[in-house]
Amino acid sequence: MRRYQGRPQAIDIRLQPHQSIRGKCSRCLRSAPGYDRLEERSWQHVPLWGIPTYFLYAPRRVQCPEHGIVVEAIPWSEGKRPVTRDMMGFLARWTRRLSWKETAQVFQISWEAVYRSVEWFVEWGLAHRKLEGVHSLGIDEIHWGRGQRADNFLTVLYQIDSGCRRLLWVGQRRTQATLKKGLQALGPEVVKKLRFVCSDMWKPYLQVIATEVGQALHVLDRFHITMHLNQAVDQVRRGESTRLRAAGKRERLKHMRWTLLRRGSRVRGRARQKLYALLLSKLGTARAWELKETFTHFWKYKSLTWAKAFLDYWCCRAMRSRLEPMKKVARMLRVHEELILNWFRAKGEISNGAVEGLNNKIRVVTRRSYGFRTYPAMELALYRTLGRLPEPEMTHRFC
Repeated sequence: MRRYQGRPQAIDIRLQPHQSIRGKCSRCLRSAPGYDRLEERSWQHVPLWGIPTYFLYAPRRVQCPEHGIVVEAIPWSEGKRPVTRDMMGFLARWTRRLSWKETAQVFQISWEAVYRSVEWFVEWGLAHRKLEGVHSLGIDEIHWGRGQRADNFLTVLYQIDSGCRRLLWVGQRRTQATLKKGLQALGPEVVKKLRFVCSDMWKPYLQVIATEVGQALHVLDRFHITMHLNQAVDQVRRGESTRLRAAGKRERLKHMRWTLLRRGSRVRGRARQKLYALLLSKLGTARAWELKETFTHFWKYKSLTWAKAFLDYWCCRAMRSRLEPMKKVARMLRVHEELILNWFRAKGEISNGAVEGLNNKIRVVTRRSYGFRTYPAMELALYRTLGRLPEPEMTHRFC
């Protein structure tokens, strides 16, 4: 044990090879005669009692009949990494609870070592995972980092089956090339077995899904449709509020933004009284909110025929409302009518709610780590947290 001023600084564990057991080739793992020994190396191991622990060992070189003179296989080492396998697993597991910086500080190791440990863990998991039983695929884009550059968007592919929801693939940018690359990474066998695909109305995704996954039932995301309706109501409110303020009339729309964006059944107290007063007026915002609330009945239908009839009725009302934002939403719904009605053809078996939940977990990961500056670190963190990857067998399990 190394000490400084009476306090333990590190624990050194010096290892020696068994005299009667020959070393194994690091490539084929077969016993081979010894050749010579290298200088002593150190590997950082799992800390004991909060004290950094190191393995000290002078590796042997063996003369393999097939691969020549190579370094022997060391059971606790992985290549030339300065930490043991158990330590890499230890650090990778703790990164699911702490940020990478906190993990490095707590266990007195460099941030680079934490990064390399997660990288090894993720690479092993991706190489050994099984993509079986993937029948429902969720496709979405998510923003990360600062700015609106193309590199600040990620394309994510999720498995959203009821029994398993996990991240399958993540790629930079939200283009057709990125989505094609992701489908190729899953493999043609997985793509051919897909029954459902759920996405939003991003045009590059729609085109790739139609050509690459044509056999699957493509369902548009109801959550994004609700988002477009809320945005249209907010646009009507802002425009009308500006006109009333310029005309010097009484401001009826003040402090009404979140009340109008909330579902009507969830508005309580004074906010509900103000909402009722707004509905009795002849303002365009009241008509826009009423159209938004009326559309919620669309998802309650069980018959495809009646759902289609309601959608036609609602679009006609929106086009006659003289509210350009609502008319824009109606035109969008008419363009994607068949894909929207696929939600009823799927009989509610698939929903993009799981995708939105996983997207929220991605935001939690980036918020907990105060954002990753590089895409490789971001990619590793997402696979480690949401990928449900298999883990190598370890001597110890700490968390």
